[in-house]
Amino acid sequence: MGKQIPTTTSFNLPDGREVILETGKLAAQADGSVVVRQGNTMLFASVVSAKEPREGQSFFPLSVDYQEKFASVGRIPGNFFRREARLSENEILVCRIVDRVLRPLFPDGYMNETQVIINLISADDEATPDALAALAASTALAVSDIAFAGPISEVRVARIDGEFVVNPGKTALESADLNIILGATMENVMMVEGEAKECSEADLIEAIRIGHEAVKVQCKAQLALAELVGTKATVKREIVPVPENDVVKAAVEKLIKDKVTTIAKTPTEKHERKEQFKALKDEMKEALLEEHGEEWMEENATFVSRYYNEIQKYAIRDVVLGDNVRLDGRKPDDIRHIWSEVDYLPSTHGSAVFTRGETQALASLTLGTKNDEQMVDDAMGLHFNKFILHYNFPAFSVGEVRPMRGPGRREVGHANLASRSLRQVMPSADDMPYTIRIVSDILESNGSSSMATVCSGSLALMDAGINIKSHVSGIAMGLITDGERYAILSDILGDEDHLGDMDFKVTGTKDGICACQMDIKIDGLPYEILEKALEQARQGRLHILDKLNETIDAPRGDLKPHAPRMEKLIIDKSFIGAVIGPGGKIIQEMQKETNTIINIEEVGDHGHVTIASADRESLDMAIAKIKGITQVPEVGDEYEAEVKSIKEFGAFVDFMPGKSGLVHISELAWERVNRTEDVVNPGDIIKVKLIGLDPRSGKFRLSRKVLLPKPEGYVERPPRERRDRGGDDRRRGGDRDRRGGDRDRGPRRDRGDRDKRW
Repeated sequence: MGKQIPTTTSFNLPDGREVILETGKLAAQADGSVVVRQGNTMLFASVVSAKEPREGQSFFPLSVDYQEKFASVGRIPGNFFRREARLSENEILVCRIVDRVLRPLFPDGYMNETQVIINLISADDEATPDALAALAASTALAVSDIAFAGPISEVRVARIDGEFVVNPGKTALESADLNIILGATMENVMMVEGEAKECSEADLIEAIRIGHEAVKVQCKAQLALAELVGTKATVKREIVPVPENDVVKAAVEKLIKDKVTTIAKTPTEKHERKEQFKALKDEMKEALLEEHGEEWMEENATFVSRYYNEIQKYAIRDVVLGDNVRLDGRKPDDIRHIWSEVDYLPSTHGSAVFTRGETQALASLTLGTKNDEQMVDDAMGLHFNKFILHYNFPAFSVGEVRPMRGPGRREVGHANLASRSLRQVMPSADDMPYTIRIVSDILESNGSSSMATVCSGSLALMDAGINIKSHVSGIAMGLITDGERYAILSDILGDEDHLGDMDFKVTGTKDGICACQMDIKIDGLPYEILEKALEQARQGRLHILDKLNETIDAPRGDLKPHAPRMEKLIIDKSFIGAVIGPGGKIIQEMQKETNTIINIEEVGDHGHVTIASADRESLDMAIAKIKGITQVPEVGDEYEAEVKSIKEFGAFVDFMPGKSGLVHISELAWERVNRTEDVVNPGDIIKVKLIGLDPRSGKFRLSRKVLLPKPEGYVERPPRERRDRGGDDRRRGGDRDRRGGDRDRGPRRDRGDRDKRW
């Protein structure tokens, strides 16, 4: 078999950069495979879907895995096995955003196990491959025979220097004040996720518009590639439609529709409502069993369960749209009761409890040093994270039992959303030397625990005395529509999340949006409704901010008494070695003597030294030692010095850490000193004054006597007069030039005739 001839097409990003889509060269046995290339960045994507549905499957078994190969940037993994291991948090986040756009576009009832794999196989320093991952996945589906209502694509939109840019490079992205990733089809926006430095709702909508236009170009390129591939891509597999049974549907609807409506119109709490629906389902099954018999029930069990869920969902939706009444009795824009508390955990460095309705988050905050920074070693490079937020969702929070395992993709995603929100108000790195870790434990959940995490985290930061700009609050919104009527729901319940057509989370301060996450489940959502939803979210966000400010409205003036104190010194780069010492000897001794943690980082022409200790006295001691090493002595300064050694001509003393000088025998006392040891001995502590500095040798001249009172009757010897040698320095030239001039010295004597006295 000869070399495969690939099929390619391409398109240009708005700034003219070319993106190439290629298929037919790699992984021919996959149902669909492509390579997406932009410059030196290449992503390989494959998709395989089983030919038969998985038996007994109740939800679509789709898995999306994105992994960045270390070889793509010429690196070897730093772990013990030197190979790619479990997905990093960044890779998990990319998996999530791709999955959220792809999943709704597979056929209803499609239960065939499907796997999408995306690998970064080549990249450069400026690459942002996450913005191309969904394009690669969708293109692989587009050139396959798998039924899929795409194509889709995702793009990053960032505002840089006031201009919106599609898929900017890594360096340009660092200065962006708005950064979102948007996923969409040709017709509809499906997903939006990102962060901003307190942008307005109008700015967010404009970024979405620009992103959608860029997505349309990418979708057209995928369709063009599918046409070039031919039959394999254009003729899709036949999908067996989901079977229907009108008799069963009618029987179920007759038994439960009115009763579901009654439950939906009667305000109840989560567990009571759950019990009512369970009792209704059991009652329905008993009625059907009595009317049709056990054999009929066994044959139609799947239909009965499916129609019960469908009728329940649409009955509740109809109540919300028709009566403007929600399951817990609230109006669409009502926020549930909120209470919060700070300083709840006495031994932490900051803590808070935030409760909204039946959702509760406990946040604990810990302050650490540079040694506690989170090291992130991924394919695109090694970096360190000073702000860490972890989110835990135990089973008891929803009244369930399940094994305790490590964080799943949902936990990683929720933590990332909360972390990005709070980062926008954190002080700069220069003003905040601490490493900060917040842990949010969800103790109760019925709707948007991630937004509760944002609120509890904001409270904990202020409780810890971290000088954040202002509080950040978050709210989860929902939308229900039947095409003619619609209801925008503030602060949605868990049940409303499942039955709605759109759910989105918005966080921010009183001045603007900090982060957002939207999932839109219907076609053709007008921008006008999105604008109204964002405005209603803003009003809800401000209401929650008022509640946070009632609990604590500004950061505490000081850290907790047991929190580590930290100071930052900036020293000249030339002193870094002196502070560290040979083999780290000096800095290790300082840490041991003062019971502190000291870190030094070279930044430009300076060294940034951070000193941490829970004890103020220890901190001050370490600061004094470092200042002693890095201080530049000036003539006239006075010191307490330790005599280290004595000589016939004076004493050598240490007067500053790392600095020593000579006290000449003539500077020990006003009286004549015959022997140095008559005045000082090694180990003595004496007061000295710096009286001179030799600029050539760097040696320090010190005096003890100038700090002593002069003896009574002491007459200071007048300065010695130097004999005038007359006029210019004749030794160097002038009238008497040793090398010639007016005096001819005659021929030079032979070395053998030199004066024997020398």
